[in-house]
Amino acid sequence: MASKEEVPAEAGQAEPEKCSSGKLIFIDLYLRIILFAASLTAMVVMVTSNQTKHVMTPSSSFPVPVKAKFNYSPAYIYFVAALSLSTLYSIITGIGSSWVLVKPCSSKELLKFYLLLIAYDVVMLGIVAAATGTAGGVAYIGLKGNSHVKWNKICNVYGKYCRHIGASVVISLFASFLLVSLVILSAYSVYSLAHKVVI
Repeated sequence: MASKEEVPAEAGQAEPEKCSSGKLIFIDLYLRIILFAASLTAMVVMVTSNQTKHVMTPSSSFPVPVKAKFNYSPAYIYFVAALSLSTLYSIITGIGSSWVLVKPCSSKELLKFYLLLIAYDVVMLGIVAAATGTAGGVAYIGLKGNSHVKWNKICNVYGKYCRHIGASVVISLFASFLLVSLVILSAYSVYSLAHKVVI
């Protein structure tokens, strides 16, 4: 029997490539899953940072219960809002990264996808980093006080409350680092795809 010769597929009949650039899209997806976990954890730790202590006040002659909660500070409310937004954002972009793993597309479409991710990741990084810095500044005043303006420290009284805030700020810093890593990863993906696409 004569062996059949393999006929190369025509360009129009070629199987479309999938929207993935090697391992980069998998790394992107994993980082977004970790970002979701970090943002959610930081938010939950912050929201549960309430403590009640009996303290002396100038208007009373005996200790009265005084509660410390995150929503007593506008800075902490902004911090929780930013973390909530980061949690939602990580879900949406994680779904997007999963979707491009199975959707047939061209290198140009993949390039546009990464360019959008860079823009959105940078905006989210700015929001989370600003909120983290704001919360950290207020937490530092609670820890050390400020003798120049007569602001007393409170962490010597509300220890549990301050530990929650400190842990939440640290986890949020980690989330900011993840967003920086995602921006760098997307930029590298754009660089690796740029030579394939004529814009």
